[in-house]
This record gives sequence, structure tokens and C-alpha cells, in this order.
Amino acid sequence: MINDLLNFLNYENIYLIANWGVIPFWLMLLIMPNNFFTNFFIQSIIAPLILASAYVFVAINIFNNGNILDSFELYSGLEGLYSMFSDEGFLLIFWLHFLAISLFVGAWIIRDSQKYMVPRFFVIVSLILTYFSGPVGLFIYWFIRIFFSKKINFND
Repeated sequence: MINDLLNFLNYENIYLIANWGVIPFWLMLLIMPNNFFTNFFIQSIIAPLILASAYVFVAINIFNNGNILDSFELYSGLEGLYSMFSDEGFLLIFWLHFLAISLFVGAWIIRDSQKYMVPRFFVIVSLILTYFSGPVGLFIYWFIRIFFSKKINFND
């Protein structure tokens, strides 16, 4: 049974589960941001914990394969980054990282928009941009937020 589960949890399946699995969370943020389920699953540790467990699983696989130090070329230039991402494990772990951070930012946008009463239209646009382009959505939200908070604050 455990071997079947481990065989099922290959990199491709983890990618598909994580990629499709975050969509309900994003839809909850978009459609029902104040709902109990949204607060429970997204504003809590639940969603990041799910993605973190996949992250840890992949990291352990990378470590067990013995190529973690040989393949980790994050700071050796673009060629090193390209080389590192040619490894499926590293590519998947950074994709999981992106999914987790983007979802965290989306949850923060919802909480912050409620604090400053940012109109729903602007929040939805920011969330969609955050889902597809991460930092661009955050930047757009922050720019819009200035008008509703009536201040420029880099510490909120």
C-alpha cells in the first residue's frame, strides 16, 4: 500500500495535484473571501501546510537521490539556474514554492483589502494578476491600496 502511494506520488502527479489543487483556494478567495471555509482553509495554515508537505516530500527525494549539492546552482548565474531547473525535482520544488508564496500573497491581499475597504473589483483584478504573475499582482494591489489607505506605507 505504501509502495503504491509512493509510486503514485511521482513528480508529474505531484505537479498536477498541486497545480490543479490550488485552483479551489484561489476561487474561494475570488468568489467568497469572507466565508468560513475560505478563512479556515486559506487564511489559516491549512493551504500552506499542504503545499509545504509536498515541498518536503520532493526535497527528501532530491536529497535521497544524492544530487542536491551537485545540482544546486541557484547563485551561479543564469546558465546555472537553467541547469538546475533541467532537473525535474528542482523545477517542481521551486514551482511549489511559487504556488505557496502566491497563495499566501493572495490571502494577504484579501485581509488587507478588508482593512482598507478596497472595492471588490480592484481586489479581483489584483488576485487574478497575482495568480498568473505573482509580484505583478502584488505591485498593482499595493498601488491601488495607496488611494484607499491614503498613505504610502512600506511596512504594512
